[in-house]
Amino acid sequence: MGKIFECQQNVRFGHVDPAGIAYFPKIYDFIHEAFEELWQLHVGERYYHLLQEKRIGFPLVHADVDFVRPLRFGDRPLVRITCFKLGRSSLGLRYEYRVDDQVCVDARMTTVCVELDSLEPLEIPAAYRTRFEAILEDAPPKRRDSRA
Repeated sequence: MGKIFECQQNVRFGHVDPAGIAYFPKIYDFIHEAFEELWQLHVGERYYHLLQEKRIGFPLVHADVDFVRPLRFGDRPLVRITCFKLGRSSLGLRYEYRVDDQVCVDARMTTVCVELDSLEPLEIPAAYRTRFEAILEDAPPKRRDSRA
């Protein structure tokens, strides 16, 4: 397996519902925040600049999220990000959220590189492709059957 990008996030008071667990739409916010961290710290380009200056975006086209264990107020999950798909214009990233080495969230998000003004697919620029290749998974990891 290639390198894994890791970052840490905080589950704050405003992220949780009355049961004290992260409200599920907030998980999508967490994932996007991790996506922006990946761009800045691993790829070397702030996602904001990619959107605003280069007019390139990576809108989400498919999401697959398993909520394995709740994230609770005060948790500081470690987020492990790998690339499971690197196509001409498509990018699949896996986000694994762990607390005390236990998986809480396992998400696969597929985006497509587009030119923002037309929303037409665009080949992922070579410099970015190289950075995603560095975190490319060797083979698709086995998923647990959440229907069991």
